[in-house]
Amino acid sequence: MNLVGRLFSSSIGRKILMAVTGLILIAFVIGHLVGNLQVFQDPDHVNGYAAFLHHWGPTLWAARIMLLAAVAVHIWAATVLTLENHAARDVKYSVRHTIRATLASRLMRWTGVVVLAFVLYHLAHFTFGFAQPATFKENLGAYTMANDYRVGGFPVVAKGESVPDVHSMMILGFQNRVVSAFYIVAIGMLSVHLLHGFDSMFQSVGWRSGRWSRALRLVAILFCAAYFLGNVAIPGAVLTGRLQVHAPSVATAQR
Repeated sequence: MNLVGRLFSSSIGRKILMAVTGLILIAFVIGHLVGNLQVFQDPDHVNGYAAFLHHWGPTLWAARIMLLAAVAVHIWAATVLTLENHAARDVKYSVRHTIRATLASRLMRWTGVVVLAFVLYHLAHFTFGFAQPATFKENLGAYTMANDYRVGGFPVVAKGESVPDVHSMMILGFQNRVVSAFYIVAIGMLSVHLLHGFDSMFQSVGWRSGRWSRALRLVAILFCAAYFLGNVAIPGAVLTGRLQVHAPSVATAQR
């Protein structure tokens, strides 16, 4: 049996698949947050960033397919491992021994379900425009870049170029209190999921030891707290009026 077959057919292989796909998804959520935080700058930044990504064309879709594949493998491996763990229990305990288990680990499956629902809604909201069509970027007036958007010092979106108004889409979308509340709760669940995921990932690949497990736990807590606060800052700033629509064409269209 080849290496790929062993990864999918053995428990250890499935744990490694969960760790690798988890690492891919962690890298994505970090990049996603960094890109979204540009909404706190002038509209050129997040609009230029979004236009830059769409300039990738087929490469962007290849990245999306890879991410979806990683999500699918991650969910499949988690499901199979959970079923195997239940099947391995010959005797059901009358008392659940969860004293040593962390809250994050006990909620891992439930947070995973909420996160999956969040991802699906997020795609329907900001990628395909099904959730809030009135505020979707394709239904808003185009934004004209006031300055070049640069990556590594090189202009990748030119001044004067018309691009989708992602800045206004995000702000108008989060003005809905129900949507913002759902995002905040879902991001909280995702942060809890990531917290336990860090521990499991390092343990699966054999990089966690008693010598530095406490330090790893502290780093994971700090990372997840920063991730949660960074994401919550966006709907929080919109609801408090800190972030407002700046594009005149969109502001006029919403009157």
